[in-house]
Amino acid sequence: MEQTKPRKNNLGASGWVWAGKYKLERYLYILHRITGLGLILFTFIHLCLTTIFRMQGQDVWDSVMVLFHNPWFMIGEFLVVVGFAFHAVNGIRLIIQQWGFGLGKPTPPIYPYKDSLRKKRSGTIIMIVIIVILALIFLYDFVAGGW
Repeated sequence: MEQTKPRKNNLGASGWVWAGKYKLERYLYILHRITGLGLILFTFIHLCLTTIFRMQGQDVWDSVMVLFHNPWFMIGEFLVVVGFAFHAVNGIRLIIQQWGFGLGKPTPPIYPYKDSLRKKRSGTIIMIVIIVILALIFLYDFVAGGW
């Protein structure tokens, strides 16, 4: 049996964006991490700012609320809602896969490695369709709500 030499991994930070043979699920996993960190950051900033501005009185609160109805903040709010929807639906897909549903039959670990996930992408496609539908519904709600 012939041994293959391992390749050097010298992609560095660019490996997050393009790492060679990454497939769709790997990019969804990276986006899941990024949206999770973004949601934690948004929640922390939201709670801190709300508490600070609320403690300073009704006049400060009203002036800040006028500022937050700026279209740029509305776009950010839309991105937070879509990020939350993606994180939730992708999390459900990952939990279902952790339970072993939607995965194909395991293959022996022989190089070059082939996983069974690439053969059964129906869960991933359904998840992407649900996220696009939710994003369109949220976009309609934001546009109809007074942009």
